Amino acid sequence: MLAESDLDLVRDRCRRVLASNWREGGHVDGGGFGYTCPSPGHYPWQWFWDSCFTAIVWRRFDRARARQELESLLAAQRDDGFIGHTIFWNQPLTGSRRFTYNVTDPDAGMTASIQPPALAWAWRIAVGDPREAAGIRRHHDWLAEHRDLDGDGLLWIVQPDESGLDASPQFDPIWRHRAHGRAGFPLLVRRNRRLGYDLRRIAAAGGPVCLEVLTNVLYNLSRLALGQTSLTPALVDRCWDERRGLFESVGRPAPDRSLPVTIAALAPLALPDLPESIARRVIEEHLLDAGGFWARVPPPSVGLAEPSFTLRDRGRLGQRIYWRGPSWMNAAWLVWIGLARLGYRDRAAEMAGRLGAAVKRFGLREYYSPFNGMGMGAINFGWSTLVLEMLEPDPAVGVGRVMTSEAPCDAPGESGSRRRARDDNRPPLT
Repeated sequence: MLAESDLDLVRDRCRRVLASNWREGGHVDGGGFGYTCPSPGHYPWQWFWDSCFTAIVWRRFDRARARQELESLLAAQRDDGFIGHTIFWNQPLTGSRRFTYNVTDPDAGMTASIQPPALAWAWRIAVGDPREAAGIRRHHDWLAEHRDLDGDGLLWIVQPDESGLDASPQFDPIWRHRAHGRAGFPLLVRRNRRLGYDLRRIAAAGGPVCLEVLTNVLYNLSRLALGQTSLTPALVDRCWDERRGLFESVGRPAPDRSLPVTIAALAPLALPDLPESIARRVIEEHLLDAGGFWARVPPPSVGLAEPSFTLRDRGRLGQRIYWRGPSWMNAAWLVWIGLARLGYRDRAAEMAGRLGAAVKRFGLREYYSPFNGMGMGAINFGWSTLVLEMLEPDPAVGVGRVMTSEAPCDAPGESGSRRRARDDNRPPLT
């Protein structure tokens, strides 16, 4: 773990980045908004799952802003319950983006695509009971009606970036030359725009469409936060590969080869009702494998032994390619939850300490080298403040983080020394 002075530095850095990235105002169509832009230079708008993650951390510093962040997602909601991947607020699309983004109209106020639906889970952690928010219930109604292709409750996506994992190599066998970052991706966007980002129309047109693991993990955490039936049994039934000992996304049409092993295959560790035998196998055979995901700064977004693993984040034409090797803080937190929940106390602390050291040295970056922790991608990246969720774990943040049996949550502003003193007297994790 970090020394107290280093932890204070990281905590202060997180607070400053959240504050500097905060944007608020009145929308041109009426009503106010407030959100944390992921990174001022490259990501000026409100991204759905970014806001869910930053609201979780905002609760440590300013609960009012945590609520406003999530209420701004609901403020953009259509009458039918849909909320887009990206909301443009008072900064509309300009230039070529008007023709390449996931919109059905160049003047649209948000994308017609989705992102992993973590809203209800984030609301439970940062605000309160999501069942009291009618907009969240409508959002889940829309997802169940429009993105459940087979009637088993699991969601399907219509292009890779709906997962938030963009150019992850798990999508290469599914979308092939039309995968994110490939030459054919603009053609995929054009086709999906023409079909209105309608899952069933796209599937009927030959797809591809994908039942993606991480998307469904966050969706299930949100369902659990709403008190709905768990989708963990369905996810195990559809995506658990007993032979390989990990989860694998499903493509339709079915790809002709197994998908590369990426961090998405480990994401179900965040589920509180994942069968223990499965969780321990994922941890011991993959997460803690030095040739797999237990790098110096774990976990990389692609298994180290995978041929597709790379730290290169630019394609041949200079385009950004994401999630093909570096370590990302939000993915690290999801698998850290499993480590902590199942009692791998030393390993959980080791992961937190290594990621915290990377933040101390390189700042809050979009992603990090798993070999030496070097910061990469965008600077002052909002959701990398999730490092605090691992360095200073909160024992009562709701569904998905069953750390101990005791409440209450940490008081805002509680010092790291007081929190650790309390932790030292806490019984072992079970």
